[in-house]
Amino acid sequence: MKVIALVSIVLMVGSCLGWGEISAPASDVLGAHLSFGRGCSACHAPHIGPVGNGAATTVDAERGMQALWGEDVTGLYAKMIGTGDNGQDVEAPSSSPSAGTPDVMGVTACMSCHDGNLASRAIMKNEAYERVPVTYGKFNDLPTFLADGSPFGELFNHHPVGLSVVIPCGGEDGWDCSSSEGVINMNGTRSSLFVKNYGMFVKPGKYNNQPVVVCTTCHDPHVMDVVNVGPKTRSGLPRGRYTTMFFLRGPYNTSSTIHGNNQAAQFCRQCHAAESNEMNGGSEATIT
Repeated sequence: MKVIALVSIVLMVGSCLGWGEISAPASDVLGAHLSFGRGCSACHAPHIGPVGNGAATTVDAERGMQALWGEDVTGLYAKMIGTGDNGQDVEAPSSSPSAGTPDVMGVTACMSCHDGNLASRAIMKNEAYERVPVTYGKFNDLPTFLADGSPFGELFNHHPVGLSVVIPCGGEDGWDCSSSEGVINMNGTRSSLFVKNYGMFVKPGKYNNQPVVVCTTCHDPHVMDVVNVGPKTRSGLPRGRYTTMFFLRGPYNTSSTIHGNNQAAQFCRQCHAAESNEMNGGSEATIT
């Protein structure tokens, strides 16, 4: 009887730890970024090199130099400077692709399709025809950072990004962490507990040796609906594959039917420490 009881407990614990695991992605991992069948070549042009500026057309002179990026994004440089409703700057991408700053590939590259305004010659369409998980709902409108023809469009309704949007350590809003060379070290009592309870999946850009927010901080454009938690992942979650949405880098499943599911909130708390359980004296684990 004792052996049977022990086996039952182990099975129960194992099933709880496996709540967030999935056996396979719900679609091709590129998901919506299959881009009408173009696949990787929709963004990366493996046979293109830098091209010069022609007299008849405006062409990015360094096209192809950054990760074999194929889109002409000349019109995006220095187009998005302003201050959002929260007072934080939402900056323009760098003035040139050779600047070497994280906003070149972390913002400008994304905007070559997702600006919804300036990149009129990009492959962006009004609707997505790719196979996406049913949990995404019926709406196929593609998300854009800018949405209309005004100078800033919907920019200020979106999350601030740019070289001045620093992820803080310490202070009123930051984790009890430290940062070096743009890497956040969750080495404090509360921050290390958060890593154990959820993890640190975000990938900040590095600018002036500080971690800054760019699009790719939260989004991995190559994998849409699954996150692999492995031995090199900064997370105390059990190893396995977890459901995510919207190309987010960490477990994020708003369609979970598990009571108390808090993984969507946990994802945001990676940067927004003041709203975390740990920084408010709690220790609630992640229910996935």
